[in-house]
Amino acid sequence: MDFSTKIEKLTSVGQTTAKRLQKLGINNANDLLYYFPFRYEDYRLFVKISDLKDGQTATIKGKIELIANKRSWRKRKIITEALVTDESGTVRVVWFGQPFIAKNLRQGEEIFLSGKIKEDMMGAQMAGPVYEKATGKNTHTGRLAPMYPLTSGLTQKQIRFLVSQVIGLANQTEEWLPADFLKRFNLIPLSEALGMIHFPENEDDLNQSVARLKFDELFLLQLKAEMARAGRSEERAPELVFQEKQIKEFVDSLPFILTKTQKISAWEILQNIGGVKPMNRLLSGDVGSGKTVVAGLAMFNAGLNHCQSALMAPTEILAIQHYQTLRKILGDKMSIGLLTQSQALINDQKLSASSKHKKRKYFEDNLAGGQIDIAVGTHALLSENIKFKQLGLVVVDEQHRFGVEQRKAIKLKGRNVHFLSMTATPIPRSLALLLYGDLDISLISELPAGRRAILTRLVEPINRFKAYDFIRGQIKKGRQVFVVCPLIEEKETGAIIGISEKKSVMAEYKKLSTEIFVDLSVDFLHGKMPAEQKNAVLKSFRDQKIDILVSTSVIEVGLDMPNASVMMIEGAERFGLAQLHQFRGRVGRSTHQSYCFLFMENESPKAMNRLKFFEKNNNGFKLAEKDLENRGPGEVYGTAQSGLKDLRLARLTDYDIIKKARQAAQEIMAAPERYKGIFNKFKRFKETAHLE
Repeated sequence: MDFSTKIEKLTSVGQTTAKRLQKLGINNANDLLYYFPFRYEDYRLFVKISDLKDGQTATIKGKIELIANKRSWRKRKIITEALVTDESGTVRVVWFGQPFIAKNLRQGEEIFLSGKIKEDMMGAQMAGPVYEKATGKNTHTGRLAPMYPLTSGLTQKQIRFLVSQVIGLANQTEEWLPADFLKRFNLIPLSEALGMIHFPENEDDLNQSVARLKFDELFLLQLKAEMARAGRSEERAPELVFQEKQIKEFVDSLPFILTKTQKISAWEILQNIGGVKPMNRLLSGDVGSGKTVVAGLAMFNAGLNHCQSALMAPTEILAIQHYQTLRKILGDKMSIGLLTQSQALINDQKLSASSKHKKRKYFEDNLAGGQIDIAVGTHALLSENIKFKQLGLVVVDEQHRFGVEQRKAIKLKGRNVHFLSMTATPIPRSLALLLYGDLDISLISELPAGRRAILTRLVEPINRFKAYDFIRGQIKKGRQVFVVCPLIEEKETGAIIGISEKKSVMAEYKKLSTEIFVDLSVDFLHGKMPAEQKNAVLKSFRDQKIDILVSTSVIEVGLDMPNASVMMIEGAERFGLAQLHQFRGRVGRSTHQSYCFLFMENESPKAMNRLKFFEKNNNGFKLAEKDLENRGPGEVYGTAQSGLKDLRLARLTDYDIIKKARQAAQEIMAAPERYKGIFNKFKRFKETAHLE
């Protein structure tokens, strides 16, 4: 057997089992070796039957005195019952819905049983224990038993049995880290780690193997990032020299004062783009912290250097908003264009061309001729027909919503352009190092002066109509309201779902407009609406023609409606904390006191605790860290293409290992001749471990 041995060649793997394993990404022996447990059951406590205690998790060794199947009184399930004895006593054992056990185990056989003990009037009982015949080395019982992610039709015992067949390959694994790294960072050899991660003898073995494999995962990401950084240092970007006089005059002319961290971030960016090395920077800030203005400063500076800028947003709504913000602050200084699938604008002028195609062609000609300084748009900017005369700076908002190829495509519209990525989703620094290891990071950690903290309340069902009365009071004061619902239709997977369980936009809109707020202007918005209709609804809301807007998560990112003061979220437990924080950030964008009301459909203790944490915390970074405790980065940040999907063991809380991995990667890049061999090993290991 070798690493490429097909899974079908292993004992007890037929066609059906092979298909199930393939669902888990297991196609060969190497895949199985790198299919790590996600937890362990501690079955190491060996106890005599007479010493078993209620609630105890233990392992016993005994002889089967009796084993048989019988039907439950409802005749729906087969129950397998057994009596097992040792020299000290007898224990009753029961399994549900596993009739094959009575065939696998015979009277008189010695077995190990591991599981939880329950005591009743008849004495000790083990329900559904793990069992193993006492014929050799224990794989399933009497040890730290690995527990693997499963799919339908596979069991833990099957996976463990298959892993036991390939575990010998661990000793053939090539070590790819230098010996001095192992010593300095206190790491065990890879071969030992791969063996012990599956079948550790004790906690020390387990901790050492996990630490080594976490280091490898994180080191690969960091080395990849450092290699990308080094590659950029050889490129030459346009020097967008800091135009101090004009920039200062522009900042002084703004109708608001920049916050301290806005100024620091702007300075970092302006210094970056003033050099010949292409900037690759992440601008991260909480909702409403003023990232667009900071990016606008950089784009203005690019224009003063006779270079164009592109700002790409993931949705048409957000692109239009960025365009309007930039027109407001830079309209008299720069020529600004907007391009989406539905419209093309230059400086708010209605293009005179008679058709949509001709308007777009007019926009393209102006961009290629250099008459547009800043082009704002959606994916439409990626079109082959879009050409810039002299692109110097690319800004991508919410970059994790774009694929790798899309981000690369917009950069290729120029030659070695400066690149700024913006995100309104707060990212803990540890995650930023992983997600964006090859980026420099600027953080805007303050809200503009005059903003009040949003008051958040988890509303009990009995107080729903009090919340409605409060909303009516806010509207009388001239304010507006958002209502967010998790579904668009009342149907899900073809089945009708009661409105008390899951809200839908249309049902909620109908209820609010015809029963609750009959005298007010209520409208709706969802992602399936045509772009023109969505834009018309948002314009009406911005013009204060709509009092209450019922929406899906389409309003999640970036929407700026200063007059809105209430955010009402239905089915709040169905959203992650980071997403809830984005919704909440749609209000509180002026000096008016704003409010966020949370309504639950499933009042489980876990959901209640999570929402109570949200109720008390307005800090997006704290919420992001809490969110990541319960959900993976992919769910929180949509990072499927970031490399984080390949982190099987490493966690964002592994700060020390992240730092060590970064240090190791930087050392290797600083002395490439000394570590020449590691780059070939890096390539081989990356492919072997599936960490492309």
